Amino acid sequence: MENPGLCLTPFQRRYLLKSLENDLRAEYRRRIEIMLLFDAGESQTQICEALGCSQETARYWITIAQTGQAHKWSDRLMGRPKTVNEQYLDRLKELVSHSPRLAGYSFEHWTAQWLSKHLAKELGIQVSSCHINRLLKEMGLSTRPKGNTTKQETLHQKDLVRFL
Repeated sequence: MENPGLCLTPFQRRYLLKSLENDLRAEYRRRIEIMLLFDAGESQTQICEALGCSQETARYWITIAQTGQAHKWSDRLMGRPKTVNEQYLDRLKELVSHSPRLAGYSFEHWTAQWLSKHLAKELGIQVSSCHINRLLKEMGLSTRPKGNTTKQETLHQKDLVRFL
């Protein structure tokens, strides 16, 4: 028979211990360890020292364990919620592969700033131009027109023509 803990049922304890066997992000692992250590009789201060977590984090997950919700350790997602979805990425890909004139603009080439403004208006998702460039790079795309030479290359070509 298992030793009775302070707040977890035997089933919850087994579930949390089994979950620790998986390859988890450090933050998720810490949540489980907080609940297990508290259940084993460790104080909040001892838990914080052992795991290097804040008092607020320990207090939150101790409360989760005390209220019988230990199974919800993975429900609260880590980090900032994702705003860009597949629809956004598909539309970004579509826009960058066609002239902005097809979308009613007077300019010839998209910029990240204009893509950001257009997609915010069309899909209601606000993303910075830096993030647009990052997304394009991840997809192997760019706002730079294909086949065009840079100013430096053009100047170099003119110099070669003059030399010959």
